[in-house]
Amino acid sequence: MSRVVTVSGSSESTDYPRPYIDALRAVGIELVVIAPGGADPHGWSGLLLMGGSDVNPALYGEVPHTETQKPDDARDQLECALIADAIARDVPVLAICRGAQILNVQHGGTLVQHLDSVARHRQRNPENLGLPAHSIAITPGTLLACIAGNAPICEVNSRHHQAIARLGEGLRVSARDVEDGTIEAVERPDKRFILGVQWHPENMSASDARQAALFQAFADVIHTEPRP
Repeated sequence: MSRVVTVSGSSESTDYPRPYIDALRAVGIELVVIAPGGADPHGWSGLLLMGGSDVNPALYGEVPHTETQKPDDARDQLECALIADAIARDVPVLAICRGAQILNVQHGGTLVQHLDSVARHRQRNPENLGLPAHSIAITPGTLLACIAGNAPICEVNSRHHQAIARLGEGLRVSARDVEDGTIEAVERPDKRFILGVQWHPENMSASDARQAALFQAFADVIHTEPRP
């Protein structure tokens, strides 16, 4: 079974990584959860960037908004180092929610620290985490469009108050919210697989084939030998 590494983060739920673990095991991947200051993992073949607390705005040259959470600098630092390593080795990356945001920041981009349309993007009821919250428009010809079967519109869940603002160098937008234009997915076309999504497919993959397809596509690339 291939090994994917992820960085643990604070959460109100003690089994926070469980949906990620289940979604990846379903496609033959073992998720190795590490913490800042822990042992350096070896032999990992993919990087998963999970959701969690806000990225420190100092990393993109801004002061904190009043709604921005206290930063977890150790996690930010470790994830940025892992992203840099993954890019250098062309290791597949799947970035989810906060993960998509720090992926963008690592590429020199910025974030909207608090969305004007935040009510549209926050699902607070734990029982609703796997239910759709709004629609996204997928950009034709992108990796995400291929994974979604070239469907122009997709329903996603949502629980974030920040989003990508200025796009990082080398990234392209592969989906936006159909109503407010919020960037919902980004990807890097010059690499084997670097895809960031603003929603939480791990909560939907058991009941939505398109969300499960994200994890399957990630696994397929991991299980394929890289180009020489």
